Amino acid sequence: MIRGATLVDGSGAPARPGTDVGLRDGRIAALAPSGRGARLTGRRVLDADGLVLAPGFVDMHAHSDLALLSDPEHTAKLAQGVTLEVVGQDGLSYAPVDDTTLPQVRQAITGWNGDGGDLDLDWRDAGGYLDRLDRGVALNAAYLLPHGNIRMLAAGWEDRPATEDERARMRRLVAEGLEQGAVGLSAGLTYTPGMYAGDDELVDLCRVVASYGGYFCPHHRSYGAGALTAYREMIALARTSGCALHLAHATLNFPVNRGRSAELLALLDQALAEGVDLSLDTYPYLAGCTTLAALLPSWAAEGGPEATLERLRDPLVRDRVRHTMEVTGSDGCHGVPVDWSTVEISGVADPALGGWTGRRLSGFDEAVELLLADRLGSTILQHVGDEENVRAVMRHRAHTGGSDGILRGAKPHPRAYGTFPRYLGHYVRELGVLTLEECVARLTSRPAARLRLPDRGLVREGYAADLVLFDPLTVAAGSTYEQPRTPPTGIPYVLVNGALAIDGGRRTDALAGRSVRRTPLP
Repeated sequence: MIRGATLVDGSGAPARPGTDVGLRDGRIAALAPSGRGARLTGRRVLDADGLVLAPGFVDMHAHSDLALLSDPEHTAKLAQGVTLEVVGQDGLSYAPVDDTTLPQVRQAITGWNGDGGDLDLDWRDAGGYLDRLDRGVALNAAYLLPHGNIRMLAAGWEDRPATEDERARMRRLVAEGLEQGAVGLSAGLTYTPGMYAGDDELVDLCRVVASYGGYFCPHHRSYGAGALTAYREMIALARTSGCALHLAHATLNFPVNRGRSAELLALLDQALAEGVDLSLDTYPYLAGCTTLAALLPSWAAEGGPEATLERLRDPLVRDRVRHTMEVTGSDGCHGVPVDWSTVEISGVADPALGGWTGRRLSGFDEAVELLLADRLGSTILQHVGDEENVRAVMRHRAHTGGSDGILRGAKPHPRAYGTFPRYLGHYVRELGVLTLEECVARLTSRPAARLRLPDRGLVREGYAADLVLFDPLTVAAGSTYEQPRTPPTGIPYVLVNGALAIDGGRRTDALAGRSVRRTPLP
């Protein structure tokens, strides 16, 4: 039993001080004002005086695909109050795969997740991955089918339109994954091989997703020079296909987009007015985070990781890559010439290269040196954000929260460890950009509605007991760019499916998380 909490139930309704909540068998069994709640008893009673009780937070954009399995503690997210993550992001993950594509994927996104060498990746489809989660993990997870994997299986890594037979296979793979429990389809349209897909291919697949009640979550084609065009493209795709659309890390980055948030918000409002089922997520920081290899032009990455490395060893090809990245603007860097002073190495795959971590690159030659030495495994921070844009998008009615947190590397982005307490501490308490009730709704019920979860995202009787208790006066992110793994403050209790995962600020041994699968259409 939780006694005397200030209830912020996730709906956006005003806070209700002095609320008692009883839990039984992983569910919320009773709610009552504290005066009447004295009749409620429990084997354990938490004194919540001075604490806010809210639904557990939903990370709509997580890169914990392997961390959920390799790190049972998973305090990076639990300590923030996160009880559900959506993985399979940006069009690249670990299901579906076959024996040929699995090693290619492991190499391509080792910068996001490591290579998984400490795990037995014994599944090959989405259902197998979700079954693996059901053996017990730190928190709940939903899965998006990655379009890049599906394209690899059907058409390889070639930069060309898929044939009709290949598209038919892609449609079958999407349908199979949705039937196995995936909640939608993600795409990485600045990553290979996903960026080789035309809109007709994406519309084709999104129609399948729509028929199952899922949603499309693209990392679209530009967050830089072509950002507004890329947003229009995704909205048009949703309109044509009839598929729900969730815009991943919906930022406007680089100096070319400074102060242009009003243009993006107008696009979103028009789409919503026209009936497009649209939502988005953002992280409350300015720097971006990706792999160093992601900045390369798409033509240099055609054929997969080994082909990319071979091109970088060829002096003539390197000169062409240099010109694209530094003069004309690489599509991998969102059409903007790379400003190397904004690129900071956050992690390397090879421990022998650890001296690179924390360094800003001096130029193209250093970048290629590291790409070759680390076999494309390095991750970066890219300091290209704009605070005005961040705050404006955060206020939009379609907004939800997502960390986009990469957990590996010696100096990861602080968003991996601080996104949710930073919203509550910095943007709610300190700046007043959002009210507490509105912010909690954006981190709980709105994501649950996008995921079509009938029993999560609110503190209601009968709902799953995914809950967080935090002190509204002290909750804050501890992570910084200098010390990114510092835990947050002011979050003493987190419950996953009714089990205390964080108890008095300390991680318990509970592994109560499970897969959260697509709710079938009626």
